[in-house]
Amino acid sequence: MNAEPPAPAPAGDERSSYLPDFCQPRAVLAIVLVASLVALVLALARQSVSGELWTELARTSAYLLWTALLCAALLCRARPWLARQSLRNSTLSALGMIVGTVAVVSECIYWFGRSWDARLGAPSGLFPTEQAAFLLPNLFIGAIVGGLALRYFYVANEWKRSVELEARARVRALQARIRPHFLYNSMNTIAALTRTDPARAEEAIEDLADLFRFTLAESRPQISLREELEVARIYQRIEQLRLGSRLTVRWDVGALPPNAIVPGLLLQPLLENAIGHGIEPLQEGGTVTVVGRAADGMISLEVANPVPRRARPARPGNRMALDNIRQRLELVFPGRASVTVQDDGDAYRVTLHFPLVPGPAAFGGKQ
Repeated sequence: MNAEPPAPAPAGDERSSYLPDFCQPRAVLAIVLVASLVALVLALARQSVSGELWTELARTSAYLLWTALLCAALLCRARPWLARQSLRNSTLSALGMIVGTVAVVSECIYWFGRSWDARLGAPSGLFPTEQAAFLLPNLFIGAIVGGLALRYFYVANEWKRSVELEARARVRALQARIRPHFLYNSMNTIAALTRTDPARAEEAIEDLADLFRFTLAESRPQISLREELEVARIYQRIEQLRLGSRLTVRWDVGALPPNAIVPGLLLQPLLENAIGHGIEPLQEGGTVTVVGRAADGMISLEVANPVPRRARPARPGNRMALDNIRQRLELVFPGRASVTVQDDGDAYRVTLHFPLVPGPAAFGGKQ
Protein backbone atom coordinates (compact mmCIF):
# COMPACT_ATOMS: atom_id res chain seq x y z
CA MET A 1 0.00 0.00 0.00
CA ASN A 2 1.33 3.40 -0.96
CA ALA A 3 2.04 5.77 1.83
CA GLU A 4 -0.15 8.84 1.98
CA PRO A 5 1.54 12.08 0.96
CA PRO A 6 2.43 14.37 3.82
CA ALA A 7 -0.11 17.03 4.64
CA PRO A 8 0.83 20.47 3.37
CA ALA A 9 2.12 22.91 5.90
CA PRO A 10 -0.51 25.37 7.03
CA ALA A 11 -0.23 28.65 5.20
CA GLY A 12 -0.29 31.91 7.07
CA ASP A 13 -3.08 34.40 6.81
CA GLU A 14 -2.46 36.74 3.86
CA ARG A 15 -3.28 39.67 6.15
CA SER A 16 -0.51 38.68 8.57
CA SER A 17 2.12 40.41 6.44
CA TYR A 18 0.79 43.87 7.29
CA LEU A 19 3.93 45.03 9.05
CA PRO A 20 6.11 47.40 7.02
CA ASP A 21 9.71 46.51 6.22
CA PHE A 22 11.64 48.11 9.08
CA CYS A 23 14.92 47.20 7.38
CA GLN A 24 14.48 49.94 4.79
CA PRO A 25 16.42 53.18 5.37
CA ARG A 26 13.27 55.28 5.05
CA ALA A 27 11.59 53.31 7.82
CA VAL A 28 14.63 53.66 10.08
CA LEU A 29 14.76 57.41 9.45
CA ALA A 30 11.05 57.72 10.25
CA ILE A 31 11.55 55.83 13.53
CA VAL A 32 14.46 58.07 14.54
CA LEU A 33 12.48 61.23 13.75
CA VAL A 34 9.35 60.07 15.59
CA ALA A 35 11.33 58.95 18.64
CA SER A 36 13.21 62.26 18.73
CA LEU A 37 10.01 64.30 18.47
CA VAL A 38 8.33 62.27 21.23
CA ALA A 39 11.41 62.71 23.43
CA LEU A 40 11.30 66.46 22.85
CA VAL A 41 7.63 66.63 23.78
CA LEU A 42 8.17 64.59 26.96
CA ALA A 43 11.19 66.66 27.92
CA LEU A 44 9.24 69.90 27.50
CA ALA A 45 6.35 68.49 29.53
CA ARG A 46 8.66 67.48 32.38
CA GLN A 47 10.69 70.70 32.40
CA SER A 48 8.30 72.36 34.81
CA VAL A 49 8.94 69.52 37.28
CA SER A 50 12.69 69.00 36.96
CA GLY A 51 13.78 72.30 35.47
CA GLU A 52 16.60 70.57 33.53
CA LEU A 53 15.48 70.53 29.90
CA TRP A 54 18.69 69.34 28.22
CA THR A 55 19.37 66.61 30.74
CA GLU A 56 15.82 65.35 30.49
CA LEU A 57 15.92 65.54 26.68
CA ALA A 58 19.19 63.59 26.47
CA ARG A 59 17.98 60.92 28.88
CA THR A 60 14.57 60.48 27.23
CA SER A 61 15.99 60.55 23.70
CA ALA A 62 18.57 57.87 24.47
CA TYR A 63 15.94 55.60 26.01
CA LEU A 64 13.36 56.03 23.23
CA LEU A 65 15.88 55.74 20.40
CA TRP A 66 17.43 52.55 21.75
CA THR A 67 14.02 51.03 22.41
CA ALA A 68 12.53 52.02 19.06
CA LEU A 69 15.52 50.89 17.00
CA LEU A 70 15.78 47.57 18.82
CA CYS A 71 12.05 46.96 18.31
CA ALA A 72 12.44 47.78 14.61
CA ALA A 73 15.45 45.47 14.26
CA LEU A 74 13.62 42.61 15.97
CA LEU A 75 10.47 43.06 13.87
CA CYS A 76 12.61 43.33 10.75
CA ARG A 77 14.23 39.96 11.42
CA ALA A 78 10.97 38.34 12.48
CA ARG A 79 8.86 39.72 9.61
CA PRO A 80 9.10 36.59 7.37
CA TRP A 81 8.20 34.35 10.31
CA LEU A 82 5.32 36.59 11.37
CA ALA A 83 3.93 36.58 7.83
CA ARG A 84 3.55 32.78 8.01
CA GLN A 85 1.43 32.92 11.16
CA SER A 86 -2.25 33.59 11.52
CA LEU A 87 -3.32 37.20 11.91
CA ARG A 88 -4.03 36.75 15.63
CA ASN A 89 -0.77 34.95 16.40
CA SER A 90 1.22 37.39 14.28
CA THR A 91 -0.20 40.41 16.10
CA LEU A 92 0.22 38.92 19.57
CA SER A 93 3.78 37.85 18.76
CA ALA A 94 4.71 41.29 17.44
CA LEU A 95 3.18 42.97 20.50
CA GLY A 96 5.05 40.55 22.74
CA MET A 97 8.32 41.39 21.00
CA ILE A 98 7.71 45.11 21.52
CA VAL A 99 6.84 44.74 25.22
CA GLY A 100 9.71 42.32 25.73
CA THR A 101 12.16 44.75 24.15
CA VAL A 102 10.87 47.54 26.39
CA ALA A 103 11.36 45.30 29.42
CA VAL A 104 14.91 44.32 28.44
CA VAL A 105 15.98 47.91 27.71
CA SER A 106 14.40 49.16 30.94
CA GLU A 107 16.10 46.49 33.00
CA CYS A 108 19.46 47.14 31.36
CA ILE A 109 19.16 50.87 32.07
CA TYR A 110 18.16 50.26 35.68
CA TRP A 111 21.01 47.88 36.46
CA PHE A 112 23.53 49.97 34.55
CA GLY A 113 22.41 52.96 36.64
CA ARG A 114 22.85 50.97 39.84
CA SER A 115 26.39 50.05 38.79
CA TRP A 116 27.18 53.62 37.76
CA ASP A 117 25.89 55.11 40.98
CA ALA A 118 27.84 52.52 42.97
CA ARG A 119 31.06 53.62 41.29
CA LEU A 120 30.30 57.26 41.99
CA GLY A 121 29.33 56.55 45.56
CA ALA A 122 26.22 58.75 45.24
CA PRO A 123 23.10 58.93 43.05
CA SER A 124 23.88 60.67 39.73
CA GLY A 125 20.28 61.63 39.03
CA LEU A 126 20.53 60.30 35.48
CA PHE A 127 19.17 56.81 36.13
CA PRO A 128 16.07 55.47 37.90
CA THR A 129 16.47 54.41 41.50
CA GLU A 130 13.31 52.33 41.92
CA GLN A 131 13.00 49.30 39.69
CA ALA A 132 9.25 48.71 39.82
CA ALA A 133 8.39 52.41 39.49
CA PHE A 134 10.50 52.56 36.35
CA LEU A 135 9.75 49.17 34.76
CA LEU A 136 5.98 48.83 35.19
CA PRO A 137 4.98 52.20 33.66
CA ASN A 138 7.33 51.55 30.75
CA LEU A 139 5.72 48.16 30.10
CA PHE A 140 2.25 49.68 30.29
CA ILE A 141 3.15 52.51 27.92
CA GLY A 142 4.98 50.12 25.59
CA ALA A 143 1.91 47.85 25.37
CA ILE A 144 -0.40 50.78 24.59
CA VAL A 145 1.91 52.42 22.04
CA GLY A 146 2.78 49.06 20.46
CA GLY A 147 -0.88 48.10 20.18
CA LEU A 148 -1.79 51.43 18.61
CA ALA A 149 1.12 51.17 16.16
CA LEU A 150 0.18 47.63 15.13
CA ARG A 151 -3.43 48.72 14.67
CA TYR A 152 -2.30 51.61 12.47
CA PHE A 153 -0.09 49.34 10.36
CA TYR A 154 -2.96 46.85 9.96
CA VAL A 155 -5.51 49.48 8.90
CA ALA A 156 -3.03 51.08 6.48
CA ASN A 157 -2.19 47.69 4.97
CA GLU A 158 -5.87 46.75 4.62
CA TRP A 159 -6.57 50.04 2.87
CA LYS A 160 -3.68 49.45 0.47
CA ARG A 161 -4.82 45.86 -0.05
CA SER A 162 -8.37 46.97 -0.87
CA VAL A 163 -7.01 49.48 -3.39
CA GLU A 164 -4.89 46.76 -5.01
CA LEU A 165 -7.85 44.35 -5.17
CA GLU A 166 -10.02 47.03 -6.72
CA ALA A 167 -7.32 47.82 -9.26
CA ARG A 168 -6.93 44.13 -10.11
CA ALA A 169 -10.69 43.85 -10.56
CA ARG A 170 -10.58 46.82 -12.91
CA VAL A 171 -7.76 45.21 -14.88
CA ARG A 172 -9.70 41.93 -15.15
CA ALA A 173 -12.78 43.83 -16.30
CA LEU A 174 -10.68 45.64 -18.89
CA GLN A 175 -9.11 42.37 -20.00
CA ALA A 176 -12.52 40.72 -20.36
CA ARG A 177 -14.03 43.67 -22.23
CA ILE A 178 -13.95 43.11 -25.97
CA ARG A 179 -16.32 45.64 -27.47
CA PRO A 180 -19.13 43.87 -29.33
CA HIS A 181 -18.89 46.13 -32.37
CA PHE A 182 -15.12 45.47 -32.61
CA LEU A 183 -15.67 41.70 -32.55
CA TYR A 184 -18.60 41.98 -34.98
CA ASN A 185 -16.63 44.11 -37.43
CA SER A 186 -13.56 41.87 -37.16
CA MET A 187 -15.56 38.74 -37.90
CA ASN A 188 -17.25 40.40 -40.87
CA THR A 189 -13.84 41.47 -42.20
CA ILE A 190 -12.45 37.97 -41.79
CA ALA A 191 -15.53 36.48 -43.49
CA ALA A 192 -15.02 38.79 -46.46
CA LEU A 193 -11.32 37.95 -46.66
CA THR A 194 -11.98 34.20 -46.74
CA ARG A 195 -13.43 34.70 -50.23
CA THR A 196 -10.97 37.27 -51.58
CA ASP A 197 -7.71 36.65 -49.70
CA PRO A 198 -7.65 33.42 -47.67
CA ALA A 199 -4.04 33.93 -46.56
CA ARG A 200 -4.80 37.32 -45.01
CA ALA A 201 -7.96 35.86 -43.45
CA GLU A 202 -5.85 33.19 -41.76
CA GLU A 203 -3.44 35.82 -40.44
CA ALA A 204 -6.37 37.88 -39.15
CA ILE A 205 -7.79 34.87 -37.30
CA GLU A 206 -4.39 34.24 -35.69
CA ASP A 207 -4.12 37.89 -34.65
CA LEU A 208 -7.62 37.84 -33.19
CA ALA A 209 -6.82 34.63 -31.29
CA ASP A 210 -3.63 36.20 -29.89
CA LEU A 211 -5.55 39.30 -28.82
CA PHE A 212 -8.24 37.23 -27.14
CA ARG A 213 -5.67 35.02 -25.44
CA PHE A 214 -3.98 38.06 -23.93
CA THR A 215 -7.08 40.06 -22.95
CA LEU A 216 -9.25 37.22 -21.68
CA ALA A 217 -6.61 35.10 -19.94
CA GLU A 218 -5.71 35.45 -16.26
CA SER A 219 -2.54 37.31 -17.17
CA ARG A 220 0.09 38.93 -15.01
CA PRO A 221 -0.69 42.39 -13.64
CA GLN A 222 2.70 43.59 -14.90
CA ILE A 223 4.32 42.64 -18.21
CA SER A 224 7.25 43.73 -20.34
CA LEU A 225 7.04 46.76 -22.61
CA ARG A 226 7.77 44.51 -25.58
CA GLU A 227 4.69 42.44 -24.79
CA GLU A 228 2.52 45.54 -24.44
CA LEU A 229 3.75 46.94 -27.77
CA GLU A 230 3.11 43.61 -29.49
CA VAL A 231 -0.48 43.49 -28.20
CA ALA A 232 -1.04 47.04 -29.47
CA ARG A 233 0.39 46.11 -32.88
CA ILE A 234 -1.91 43.07 -33.05
CA TYR A 235 -4.87 45.34 -32.38
CA GLN A 236 -3.65 47.72 -35.09
CA ARG A 237 -3.35 44.92 -37.67
CA ILE A 238 -6.93 43.83 -36.99
CA GLU A 239 -8.27 47.36 -37.30
CA GLN A 240 -6.11 47.90 -40.40
CA LEU A 241 -8.00 45.14 -42.20
CA ARG A 242 -11.28 46.92 -41.53
CA LEU A 243 -10.25 50.53 -42.15
CA GLY A 244 -7.68 49.88 -44.86
CA SER A 245 -5.87 52.96 -46.16
CA ARG A 246 -7.93 55.22 -43.90
CA LEU A 247 -5.78 54.14 -40.95
CA THR A 248 -2.09 54.90 -40.63
CA VAL A 249 -0.17 54.26 -37.42
CA ARG A 250 3.31 55.72 -37.15
CA TRP A 251 5.43 53.97 -34.52
CA ASP A 252 8.44 55.73 -33.03
CA VAL A 253 9.32 53.44 -30.15
CA GLY A 254 12.74 52.13 -31.14
CA ALA A 255 14.43 53.93 -28.26
CA LEU A 256 12.34 52.17 -25.62
CA PRO A 257 13.89 49.36 -23.52
CA PRO A 258 11.89 46.24 -24.47
CA ASN A 259 12.26 44.55 -21.07
CA ALA A 260 10.92 47.48 -19.02
CA ILE A 261 8.09 46.46 -16.69
CA VAL A 262 4.69 48.12 -17.21
CA PRO A 263 1.09 47.41 -16.11
CA GLY A 264 -0.75 45.19 -18.57
CA LEU A 265 -3.07 46.77 -21.18
CA LEU A 266 -1.46 50.18 -20.86
CA LEU A 267 -1.06 51.15 -24.51
CA GLN A 268 -3.74 49.13 -26.30
CA PRO A 269 -6.71 51.02 -24.77
CA LEU A 270 -5.11 54.33 -25.81
CA LEU A 271 -4.65 53.05 -29.37
CA GLU A 272 -8.23 51.77 -29.37
CA ASN A 273 -9.56 55.17 -28.30
CA ALA A 274 -7.34 56.99 -30.79
CA ILE A 275 -8.68 54.88 -33.65
CA GLY A 276 -12.29 54.83 -32.48
CA HIS A 277 -12.58 58.54 -31.59
CA GLY A 278 -10.03 60.06 -33.95
CA ILE A 279 -9.81 57.98 -37.15
CA GLU A 280 -13.10 56.15 -37.60
CA PRO A 281 -15.30 59.32 -37.62
CA LEU A 282 -13.13 60.86 -40.39
CA GLN A 283 -14.20 59.88 -43.90
CA GLU A 284 -10.69 60.43 -45.21
CA GLY A 285 -9.10 58.72 -42.22
CA GLY A 286 -5.91 59.92 -40.56
CA THR A 287 -2.69 59.06 -38.77
CA VAL A 288 -2.19 57.88 -35.19
CA THR A 289 1.27 58.56 -33.81
CA VAL A 290 2.83 56.47 -31.04
CA VAL A 291 6.07 57.93 -29.68
CA GLY A 292 8.15 56.42 -26.88
CA ARG A 293 11.21 57.81 -25.14
CA ALA A 294 13.39 56.72 -22.22
CA ALA A 295 15.61 59.20 -20.37
CA ASP A 296 16.86 59.81 -16.82
CA GLY A 297 15.27 56.62 -15.53
CA MET A 298 11.80 57.54 -16.82
CA ILE A 299 9.69 56.35 -19.76
CA SER A 300 7.28 58.52 -21.71
CA LEU A 301 4.65 57.16 -24.11
CA GLU A 302 2.59 59.52 -26.25
CA VAL A 303 -0.40 58.56 -28.41
CA ALA A 304 -1.74 61.31 -30.70
CA ASN A 305 -4.68 61.31 -33.11
CA PRO A 306 -6.55 63.90 -35.17
CA VAL A 307 -9.67 65.48 -33.64
CA PRO A 308 -12.90 65.29 -35.66
CA ARG A 309 -14.67 68.65 -35.31
CA ARG A 310 -18.05 67.15 -34.55
CA ALA A 311 -16.61 64.76 -31.94
CA ARG A 312 -14.92 67.37 -29.76
CA PRO A 313 -17.61 68.04 -27.08
CA ALA A 314 -17.41 64.69 -25.28
CA ARG A 315 -15.07 61.72 -25.10
CA PRO A 316 -16.58 59.35 -22.50
CA GLY A 317 -14.57 56.38 -23.75
CA ASN A 318 -11.36 58.33 -23.38
CA ARG A 319 -12.15 59.39 -19.82
CA MET A 320 -12.92 55.83 -18.72
CA ALA A 321 -9.71 54.43 -20.21
CA LEU A 322 -7.59 57.29 -18.89
CA ASP A 323 -8.98 56.99 -15.36
CA ASN A 324 -8.27 53.25 -15.37
CA ILE A 325 -4.71 53.73 -16.66
CA ARG A 326 -4.05 56.57 -14.21
CA GLN A 327 -5.16 54.45 -11.22
CA ARG A 328 -3.07 51.46 -12.25
CA LEU A 329 0.03 53.56 -12.83
CA GLU A 330 -0.42 55.16 -9.42
CA LEU A 331 -0.75 51.72 -7.84
CA VAL A 332 2.45 50.39 -9.44
CA PHE A 333 4.44 53.65 -9.23
CA PRO A 334 2.88 55.65 -6.35
CA GLY A 335 3.57 59.35 -6.71
CA ARG A 336 6.00 58.82 -9.61
CA ALA A 337 3.73 58.43 -12.66
CA SER A 338 1.49 60.85 -14.53
CA VAL A 339 -1.07 60.91 -17.33
CA THR A 340 -1.42 64.19 -19.22
CA VAL A 341 -3.94 65.08 -21.92
CA GLN A 342 -3.54 67.86 -24.48
CA ASP A 343 -6.22 68.88 -26.97
CA ASP A 344 -5.08 71.75 -29.20
CA GLY A 345 -8.06 71.55 -31.55
CA ASP A 346 -6.31 69.63 -34.32
CA ALA A 347 -4.72 66.79 -32.35
CA TYR A 348 -5.54 64.91 -29.16
CA ARG A 349 -2.44 63.75 -27.26
CA VAL A 350 -2.20 61.45 -24.26
CA THR A 351 1.21 61.16 -22.60
CA LEU A 352 2.14 58.57 -20.00
CA HIS A 353 5.18 59.24 -17.81
CA PHE A 354 6.42 56.55 -15.41
CA PRO A 355 9.68 55.12 -13.98
CA LEU A 356 11.84 52.72 -15.96
CA VAL A 357 11.92 49.40 -14.10
CA PRO A 358 13.98 46.77 -15.98
CA GLY A 359 13.10 43.11 -15.85
CA PRO A 360 13.17 39.85 -17.84
CA ALA A 361 10.34 39.14 -20.27
CA ALA A 362 9.07 36.63 -22.76
CA PHE A 363 5.97 36.74 -24.91
CA GLY A 364 4.09 33.69 -25.95
CA GLY A 365 2.18 35.23 -28.86
CA LYS A 366 3.18 36.04 -32.38
CA GLN A 367 6.46 37.81 -33.03
